[in-house]
This record gives sequence, C-alpha cells and structure tokens, in this order.
Amino acid sequence: MNTFIELIGVDPSFNYRLLTILAIDVSIAILLLGAMRFLSGLSAKVNSTEELAKEDNFAFGISVAGSILALGIVLTGAISGEAAPNYAMEAIGMLAYGGYGLILIKVGRFIHDKVALQHLDKNALIKEKNLTIGIIDAAGAIATAIVIRAVLLWVDGLNLNTFIAITSGFIVAQTMLLIVTRIREKQYASNNQEDCLQEALSKGQLALAIRYSGQAISTALAVTAASYFLTYDPDTLVMNLLGWLIIGVIMTLLVAILTAIAKWIVLWGINLVEEVDQQHNIGVASIEMATSIAIAMILTALMT
Repeated sequence: MNTFIELIGVDPSFNYRLLTILAIDVSIAILLLGAMRFLSGLSAKVNSTEELAKEDNFAFGISVAGSILALGIVLTGAISGEAAPNYAMEAIGMLAYGGYGLILIKVGRFIHDKVALQHLDKNALIKEKNLTIGIIDAAGAIATAIVIRAVLLWVDGLNLNTFIAITSGFIVAQTMLLIVTRIREKQYASNNQEDCLQEALSKGQLALAIRYSGQAISTALAVTAASYFLTYDPDTLVMNLLGWLIIGVIMTLLVAILTAIAKWIVLWGINLVEEVDQQHNIGVASIEMATSIAIAMILTALMT
C-alpha cells in the first residue's frame, strides 16, 4: 500500500487521516440508519421486526425505506465539505448533523400527517397495509430530506446559528409542501366533481400516490434552488428565511409551469384526469412523476 501511495505521489499522512475520517463518518451513518428503522417502529407503535417479517406489511416496509433513504440523503450533506480539524470534532459534527436531521425527518412526517394530510390516520392505514399511504409517507420524508441536505451544504460551521438556519430551511420546506398539497387537492376536486383527494388516497388509489410523490419531491428540489442565490450569513438569518421562502415559491411555480408543458408533450394525446384520477393508471402516473422530478432536477442543475 505504501509503495502504491508513493507511486501516485500523495502524502501518506493525508491518506491515513482521510481513511480514518471516512471510517468515523461511515460508522456513525450506519448506526443512525439502523436507529431509524427502530424509531419508525416506535412512532408507528408497532414491532418493526414483526411488521416486516411476520405480517409482511409492504406499506410499513416502504415507509421505513423512505425514512432510511431520507436519512441517507441528509447524511450526505453532513459528510460533504471540509473535514473537521480533529477526529473528535468530526464525530461530534456527524452525530450532531445526523441526529438533528433524523429528528427533523420525524417532525416533518408528523407535520405532514397532522397538517398537510390531516384527514388521514397514517399509522392506522399503514397497519392496514395501505401501499398508497406508505408511498406518500416515504415521499414526504424524502422531500424533507432533500431540503435539509441543501441547507447543510449551504451553512458553515457547527454552532447555534447553524442549527437555526437548518430549522429555517426545514420550516420553508414544510410550508411549501403544505401549499402544494392544498393546490393539488383543489385541482383534484375541480376535476372530479368535488371529490376529496385525501379520501381517494385512503382508499388505496396507487396512481394518485405516485403522482403526488413526484410533486412533493419536485417541490423540494425547487426549494433547494434558494441555496444557489443566497449567501449564508449568521447575522441575517431572518432575511435568509424570507429569501428561501420567496425563491422557493418562485421556483416551485416555474417548475410547475415547465412540468405542465413537458407533460403535455411527453403524454401527448392522453387524458391525464381520466387515466390517473379515474382509471388509476399507474403507468401514466409514473411518467408524470418522472417528468416532474426530471424538470426540477434539470432546472436546479442550471442554477449551479
């Protein structure tokens, strides 16, 4: 190994330090990911092992998978950036960011359940093996994580102001998800003789869940664009919060407009209301989801 390091001309001490930091970060990440599974069981008031292996509850499995992926997304934000000056600070930073991210994901799911989708009893429906609710739950967690990751990459340092900034980004994300949910509910009602979107989801209409998931994740990607326009400054956190909200609204509207145009072209000749809302065509809904996320990813990539 030393011979190889000498051949490629890299300082050996740097490599050993980098490998040690990598081992610390990965070890903490694995522990946090493992903790997420059991916390999901506690929050749902079920035994996660029995629910997954004995009850074969696919909805619960999808929900837990969303939580684990969401935490993984957050942890990539915690790992990215410059290494800490020593191993202890690296471990503390990883635990602090990862732990706080885990808490925010759980809080975000609670808010999503009680405010955005307030007419649904998520835990009861997931226990009843409702795949639709499992998918929506996973998508909400992933959407929240995308914004938290963006804020982690945006902030600098490890202090109280850092966590205030992360919380501010989290609040913006939840606000935007709530707004988008209400708009989609109104659209669904107007297209379906005033039927309730949440009631349709509770009945297990999978196509609607797939479409909604794409809308939630694309909204989160749109909100992250604020990090490309605003410069982190601990002394202007209130202005930064307003900036994230304003830019988030503008980018969400822009993504919605471009997505509508893209869907019109990609799904030319297909009546989306008839196919997804009424006939529950998960194939068409999947294309809608993919188009929404693709447009949001392309637009945010152009901002970098």
